[in-house]
Amino acid sequence: MTTAGAGQPVLFGMEFRLLGPFETRHEGDLVEVGCRRQERCLLGILLLDAGRVVTTDRLVDLLWNGRPPVSARGALQTYIGRLRGSLTPYGVRISTRGDGYLVEADGHRIDVDEFGWLVRQASGAADPAERVRLLDRGLALWRGPLLADAADDELRDRLHGTVEELRLVGFELRAEAQLALGQHARAIAELVPLAARYPSREQLVATLMTALYRGGRQADALRLYRTTREMLVDELGIEPGPRLREVHRRILRGDDRLDRPGRPVYEVRVRDESLPWSVGGHPALEFCNTFAGWGHEPPLPGSEWLRGYPTLAVWAGHVGLIDDVSVSRLLQLAGRDPDQADEVLTEARHLRAELYACLTDPDDRRAFDVVARYAEAAAKQLVFRRDTDGRGRWWPDLAAGLRLPLHAAAWSAAQLLADPRRFTVRTCPDERCGWLFLDEAGLRRWCSLGTCGRPVAQSPCRSA
Repeated sequence: MTTAGAGQPVLFGMEFRLLGPFETRHEGDLVEVGCRRQERCLLGILLLDAGRVVTTDRLVDLLWNGRPPVSARGALQTYIGRLRGSLTPYGVRISTRGDGYLVEADGHRIDVDEFGWLVRQASGAADPAERVRLLDRGLALWRGPLLADAADDELRDRLHGTVEELRLVGFELRAEAQLALGQHARAIAELVPLAARYPSREQLVATLMTALYRGGRQADALRLYRTTREMLVDELGIEPGPRLREVHRRILRGDDRLDRPGRPVYEVRVRDESLPWSVGGHPALEFCNTFAGWGHEPPLPGSEWLRGYPTLAVWAGHVGLIDDVSVSRLLQLAGRDPDQADEVLTEARHLRAELYACLTDPDDRRAFDVVARYAEAAAKQLVFRRDTDGRGRWWPDLAAGLRLPLHAAAWSAAQLLADPRRFTVRTCPDERCGWLFLDEAGLRRWCSLGTCGRPVAQSPCRSA
């Protein structure tokens, strides 16, 4: 038995542990399920999407790493039959739906779902002590990599790359809460090995630098920044982001604001990418907007948030223009063909500039025509698919390859330009900001961005 978010007891029929070696328990006792590795892997894949249909094609592709034998579908049916035989006595149902299967969500406990719930609760907790408590519970569920004895690293990335990302976010959130509680020594002990393993994760490094500074280790904090910057420049060809540079500047100045650490409200971290803070109310607006250090030194608002192709792909998934499976696939393709990825990124930046011109100057017909051409190209790559809730939706086709997020952004832009809400778009007049957002009520006088920093004495935001 465990406790739901509202405090009501919930009884679980079975407990499935996927975070580490695959385990199945009933009333605390181990239950043998799946005598073959692929059977355990198959059940793990279905449990990651419990209550949702996983198509046969996807199951075959995942189980055989894209190289299925001729007998794959027959073998899959055999595995399903064996799993049903093992699980039926415990009330676990694997149903056939169309050309796919699903594990019925009948109240069974799945550690991946529980972990996600705890991290989400912690991220919304105002009390740092409560945040630490929730994250202690969540991170304690980890016994190793996802499906450690049933999947390899490549398959884990394809299955649920967001699980590992969520784990790192959990560590970052807990460290920030520990700093708020004065527990910098504990934060340092937990973050040092993580920073060594994920040196390009700037949010983690920034939090560790703050903890080191609070622990009287200013030299170590500055040394960490130097080695991180050298790695980013030498290996990725980029400078550190605004968050990391801001912490560095504050350490050099002995800024007392380091005693009030916290994630900037204008920065969203997904899969170790910094994305625009979502206040625009429409994906096409978020595509135009940016994040930066308002009221500080450059980069100022309006600086380019599309630092690399992975940022574009992750952003498209974050705002719901493409699904998570497509994001993982795009990241793999970008790693294999970085030159083409850079070409697509250049086009995306061009589209972004033209769309911004469209939305801020309705008379700019040239910009409108450019966006229209991108939208026409995107329309040729759309497929109509039924979602799990039964509704239909237009999605960019995976056949578009690396151009997929570009098409997704262009189609979203076309939808906004054809929507009457387009006439309620407002823009901040400050040249350092220029944020776009919807103001359907027509009542907002000042920029919707709380961190803009523009004095209220300046002119109000204007209609686009």
